[in-house]
Amino acid sequence: MNENAELLNYVYQNSQMGVESIDRILDLTEDESFREVLKEQQKDYMRFHEKAREKLHENGFDEKGLNSFEKMRTYLMINMQTLTDQSVSHIAKMMIQGSSMGITEALQKLHQYENDADKEIRKLMEDLKDFEEKNIERLKKYL
Repeated sequence: MNENAELLNYVYQNSQMGVESIDRILDLTEDESFREVLKEQQKDYMRFHEKAREKLHENGFDEKGLNSFEKMRTYLMINMQTLTDQSVSHIAKMMIQGSSMGITEALQKLHQYENDADKEIRKLMEDLKDFEEKNIERLKKYL
C-alpha cells in the first residue's frame, strides 16, 4: 500500500474509532461537564475523519474504515470494562488509554514514513497526535 494512503487510512480509522467509542460512552455517563468534554472530542474526531476522507479521495485512494469485527470488539470491550464500574474516573482512564495507544501508533507511522510520505499528509498525522495528547490533558482532571 502507498505510504500516503496508509497514513491517511490510519487517521481515518483512528478518528472513526474515536467517534464510535464516544457515542457508546456518552450513553454511560450523566456527568454534564465530562459529557461536554467528550462531545468536543467527538466533534474534533469527526473533523479528522472528514479531512482524511477528503485527502484520500484527492489522492485517488479509497477509505478503509473499521471492519465489523473491529467495531464489535470495541463495543464489547467498552461494555466489559464498564460492566462493574461506570464512574467518570474509570471512563476517563479508558479514554486516556485509547488516546495513548493512538499517540504511540501515530509516532510509529510518522517515523516509518519520515522521508516517504507527503508533508501535508504527515502534518495531518502530527495534528492527530497533538489532538490525542490534548485529549489526555483534558481528561486527567476526571481521574
